[in-house]
Amino acid sequence: MNFKKQKEMEKKYWFVFCSGCVLLIKDNEKDTYSIPLSDTPPTATHDWTVMQELPELNGYPCVAYSINTPIEDTENLKTIGLRESYNYIPESQYLMAGKASQLLYWDASTKYCGVCGAPMKRSTVISKTCTNCGKEVWPQVAPAIIVRILRNDSPTKDKNEEQILLVSARNFRRSTMYGLVAGFLETGETLEQCVEREVAEEVGLKIKNIKYFASQPWPYPSGVMIGFTAEYVSGDIKLQEEELTRGGWFKRDNLPQIPDKLSIARRLIDDWIQQG
Repeated sequence: MNFKKQKEMEKKYWFVFCSGCVLLIKDNEKDTYSIPLSDTPPTATHDWTVMQELPELNGYPCVAYSINTPIEDTENLKTIGLRESYNYIPESQYLMAGKASQLLYWDASTKYCGVCGAPMKRSTVISKTCTNCGKEVWPQVAPAIIVRILRNDSPTKDKNEEQILLVSARNFRRSTMYGLVAGFLETGETLEQCVEREVAEEVGLKIKNIKYFASQPWPYPSGVMIGFTAEYVSGDIKLQEEELTRGGWFKRDNLPQIPDKLSIARRLIDDWIQQG
């Protein structure tokens, strides 16, 4: 193996995070951004820096770590929020960055045992063991449902008369944006029961024909969104005001501002639009 090829194989993708932002490097010739790929870390590291191993990406090893001192943007380097990075880097890199973010969050949140308070020690790449009582922990993922609800009051079920339920949540970054009913799974319930409960709690409606659509990792900070479709049965919209500010039925030709293509909510809505 020649020297150049050997050096190429030594390169790694470095997922560097600081205060929720990920470090990107710019290719000035192509005017594009990507996760740094090099044989050494792109920032200073220390003996105490935790290097989190990740699966390979495009044949290269991947490593994630956190830094405390922000990096100033330069002509070649940029730090950006994980969610916003979706618009800058290839999707495969964004997905790996999401996994890296979740694992770093898990590591920072499990320094000490939740049972006895003793320090935790890394036992595998994704597990820790308490140094005192032996309790083992792994990264936890919080499942949440999101559901597209359709209504068609036309006697002939004309597709042009079909409507989708959209709501605006208080935690949306843009106050003008509408999305879909969503909520976290509770203990002791199935995903379908969670869909029924969240719809009843948030908008006061009864639904039927709940069907699985798709799922999506949601590393904000450590979740997975599980998408469903359903049909309206009965009820008038009664918003859960603690969580929602607006809600209503919309046809394809009068949609309000909807989520970015990053989210599974947008995939659910786009899928419905394409059926029209």
